[in-house]
Amino acid sequence: MNAAKEAALLMSSLSIYRGITLRTVAKAYYELLCSVNKPVFEFAQAWGNFVSLLCERNCIDNFSGYLTETALYDENIFSRAAAAGREKELSSRTINAIRRDLSVIQKISMISPDRILNDYLYRDELGTVANNLPRWNCGQPIREFLHEDEIIDDLAEFYHKHGCGMFARYRAFIWRNKSIEPVPYPDPIAIGSLKSYDVQRKLVVDNTKAFLDGVQSNNCLLYGDRGTGKSSTVKAILNEYYTEGLRMVEMPKDRLSDFPLLAEKLAEVPLKFIIFIDDLSFSSDDKSYAQLKAVLEGGLAVRPENTLIYATSNRRHIVKESFADRTGDDIHINDTIQETLSLSDRFGLSVNFSKPSKEQYLEIVFALAREKKIMVSIEELTEKAERFAIERGGRSPRCARQFISALETSLSL
Repeated sequence: MNAAKEAALLMSSLSIYRGITLRTVAKAYYELLCSVNKPVFEFAQAWGNFVSLLCERNCIDNFSGYLTETALYDENIFSRAAAAGREKELSSRTINAIRRDLSVIQKISMISPDRILNDYLYRDELGTVANNLPRWNCGQPIREFLHEDEIIDDLAEFYHKHGCGMFARYRAFIWRNKSIEPVPYPDPIAIGSLKSYDVQRKLVVDNTKAFLDGVQSNNCLLYGDRGTGKSSTVKAILNEYYTEGLRMVEMPKDRLSDFPLLAEKLAEVPLKFIIFIDDLSFSSDDKSYAQLKAVLEGGLAVRPENTLIYATSNRRHIVKESFADRTGDDIHINDTIQETLSLSDRFGLSVNFSKPSKEQYLEIVFALAREKKIMVSIEELTEKAERFAIERGGRSPRCARQFISALETSLSL
């Protein structure tokens, strides 16, 4: 039996890691292996399709690395058990199946294109086309696949530290269409790039670190004036601590009724999750705030221990009120008022990001200017920053960042 046909049979018999055969590149590779005894046009088409995908995925120089990485991020009985630290509970027969699959994946990833071409049944009919077919480089498997004797332990260590499946590959997610979808390119903002508000930010960071350490922690409401860095703080915390097992799922406010479903999906994942609700506010006639109250405290759908809710709002009292609400025709008006105010009280930690003073605003501007190495005098920087803030209707960290960006642009012209 030639190498290509054997590889196709081995791929067909994958069990624990069978999920990789559904991936686009692996599927195209399988179709190429199966085409070694088919007519020349089918073989040439399978070859071209496979190489095209390798180029698109930027792995034509290291196919083995790509295929073994695909296996690394596959979600299966082994990766789930290892992520939860329960791989020792798997039976010896299951471990043997795992070990065999991993050996197969490593072996088939190292078959050279020339070997496949030589195994083609009708190679002579290809003529000179055979010499001009584009080749790929097998390269090397990823680190976790390098030592066959230790591969089970190496993978178990990876899964236990990083989780499995998409939660190992990505850090940020969004709740959409009743499912968790990854965010491939999350905002890369770092805590160190955020200026001022150190006291407020430390409260949120300390709460997050306690959560990761398994210590009592609280749901958190970051409230205050627009542009003060509330959302940026939450996103920066994810970027700072995702290597310690932190993940984030953004949930739109209008999907709060889905919280029990989201909680069910996250409860069994051996990682810590912040459920992020951005720009949270409700009108007085919007009764969906009752759903959030139940989520925070008091509902039957208990928040899993591996989740916290972080929400941002421009209002301390999230439900908008008017004087008419307080003088309406409700007989028990005080009860109504207390109901609307009780929502924000259910966040164990509330952190105020208020509009900066002139001095604080300028400190942020000066810090950003030093970071960007902008060579402008303090006097000129102060004058231009103040003028920019007046034109934008007020001072804020966002305004300071926008001013520095505009200044950089003008200096480069």
